[in-house]
Amino acid sequence: MFAAITWDASPDLFTIRAFGTEIPIAWYGMMFALSFLLGHQLMAYIFRKDGKPADDLELLTIYTILGTVIGARLGHYLFYEWELLFSEPLRWLADLVTPPFRGLASHGATITILMALYLYSRRKPDQPFLWVVDRVVIITSLAGILIRTGNLLNSEIYGTPTTLPWGFLFVRETDPALLPVVPRHPTQLYEALFCLFLLVLTFCLWRYKRQTLPIGIITGLFITLLFSFRFLVEFLKNDQSDFEQGMALNMGQLLSIPAVLVGLFILWYARRNAFRLRPAPEA
Repeated sequence: MFAAITWDASPDLFTIRAFGTEIPIAWYGMMFALSFLLGHQLMAYIFRKDGKPADDLELLTIYTILGTVIGARLGHYLFYEWELLFSEPLRWLADLVTPPFRGLASHGATITILMALYLYSRRKPDQPFLWVVDRVVIITSLAGILIRTGNLLNSEIYGTPTTLPWGFLFVRETDPALLPVVPRHPTQLYEALFCLFLLVLTFCLWRYKRQTLPIGIITGLFITLLFSFRFLVEFLKNDQSDFEQGMALNMGQLLSIPAVLVGLFILWYARRNAFRLRPAPEA
């Protein structure tokens, strides 16, 4: 048999025992929380370099967290489990505060984050909408790395069988439809590595080109590249829901197409208008 990587990681980091009850602390929930903590530190550095006050960052953080959590959870139910959403309309609200926060849809989060950032920018005339998004996508890339790593530790959202030497044997699989256990594409790892590439790209563009690039270029490039890759990697993934079986394009791909078009439109709009802010003094 060809070589493969046996993957038997526990989805739980540790277990807390209190009041006679065991409470598992999941890797995924920790990665989700860590994305906010590290993202806040990175955004603090960005705001400091851009000469923006710390109070603005705190307000932006609140808007971003609400947009991320609400959109990702609601998007999951709306795109993948709409029967449950309409039969139990308050179910997704309860899941907002119930670890380990499994079941997140990046497409839903994208929509609500953009809405939240628009509302934030309305309160800050010196921070236009696309100026803000140009910086938040850097943090989003970081969050993508951590969340997809959480998926890997959970042995979920992986790909179709493969004979490639880096195929993963996800030995904790219990779904009869995916048994027997065979080497599969570690698509979580593919997406995490692509988010690492996006993190380096967007951070370098901001760090070295923000004084000359039209506002919105980083945003348009990020959205176009992210969802183009998402469209392609979905060909290697298992179906996330039963209704996707037999579809030429799955739900993730259908949602990625308009996202790519939005990214291309932003690139065109940014270059056509060439919006620039007066560079803030370096801290």
